[in-house]
Amino acid sequence: MPRIFFIMSKPKFDLISVGDTQYDVFLELEEETKVLTDPEDGRQYLGLIFAEKMPAKKYTVVAAVGNSANVAIGASRLGLKAAFYTHLGHDGVGKEEWEVFKKEKVATDYIIWDKKHGSNFSAVLNYKGERTIIVHHEPRDYDLPNLAPARWMYFSSLAPEHEKLHTQIPEYIKKSGTQLGFNPGSHQLKEGLQVLQPILDVTAVFLVNKDEAQTLLGNSSDVKKLLHELRQRGPKTVVITDDGKGSYCFDGQNYYYLDIFRVPVVEMTGAGDAYSAGFISALAYGCDTKEAMRWGAVNSASVIQYIGAREGLLSKPAMGKILEEHPDFQPASL
Repeated sequence: MPRIFFIMSKPKFDLISVGDTQYDVFLELEEETKVLTDPEDGRQYLGLIFAEKMPAKKYTVVAAVGNSANVAIGASRLGLKAAFYTHLGHDGVGKEEWEVFKKEKVATDYIIWDKKHGSNFSAVLNYKGERTIIVHHEPRDYDLPNLAPARWMYFSSLAPEHEKLHTQIPEYIKKSGTQLGFNPGSHQLKEGLQVLQPILDVTAVFLVNKDEAQTLLGNSSDVKKLLHELRQRGPKTVVITDDGKGSYCFDGQNYYYLDIFRVPVVEMTGAGDAYSAGFISALAYGCDTKEAMRWGAVNSASVIQYIGAREGLLSKPAMGKILEEHPDFQPASL
C-alpha cells in the first residue's frame, strides 16, 4: 500500500531531523600519549599500547547526541520548531536521552522505542583538542513514520540496513515540498554515490567535510572541483568544511570561501553538526547562502569551546549578537 503523508496547509515543523542517537563518553587522554605519523601519507595515529591499561585524566558523559540529534537540538535552540525521528533503546540511557530532547524542546512525536536492542554508544578519545571516536550503532528496524510536512528535513548518520529510507525520504520530500539537508554518516559514505543517488536527487543542501568529499569522488585536493562534481550529482547547494581551514560553498552560480571563526579550542566533537545546524537554520529564516555560512561557522566555533557536541550550541539571540559584533566576518568569492 502506498505511504500517505499527512498534508497540512501550513507545515507543522520547521525541521524534522532523521538519524541515530548516541550516548557519548569522553575520555581525556594524558599529555604523554604519543601520536605516530605514517611516513607515506602523513596520516596520524594515536599511539595506544596494545594490551595495556591507558590512563585518562577525566571522563565526561553526554547523552542524546549524534549527527542528526545535534542538528535537531541546534535548530531548536536557534528558535525553530524541530522534531526528531530516531530509535532509542528501551533502557535507562534511552529514557535519559528522551528527557534531554524534551528539555531542549525537540518534539518527540517520531521517536521510536526499540525493545529488542539497547542504546547506541560512542567512546570519544580527546587528545589536545582533537577527538577520535569509536562508535557502536545497534541494528534498527528503520521505517519512516507518517510525517507531517516540514519546511526542512535533515538526514544523517544511521546504522546499516537503512535502505528502506532511500525510497521513503525522496517520496516524502516530493509529496510535502520539504527542503532536504543531507550529511552522510560513515555507513552511508561506504555505500557510495550510486546507492545514495535517490537521496541526492532531492537534496537541497549537501554537507560534507573535505575527507568525506574525497571518499565519495576520489582524492582530488581541488575543493572547487569537488564542489562542482558533487553538485552535478543532484544537490542544489554543496558545502564542504575543511577542519581548521574554513568552509566552502557552491550554490550553482557562485563559489564562496569563509575562514573559521577563531576561538580557543577545547574539543572538536560536534563542530560539523553545529555548522550544519547553523547553516540550515539560517536558510529556514530566509537568509542567503553567504549569511548561512556565517551562522554555520559561528555555531561551530561556539561548540568547540566545550566538551561534547551540545553544550555550546547557540541560541538565536546569542547568534545575532556575535554576528552583529563581527560584521567583517564574511565569505569571499572563491
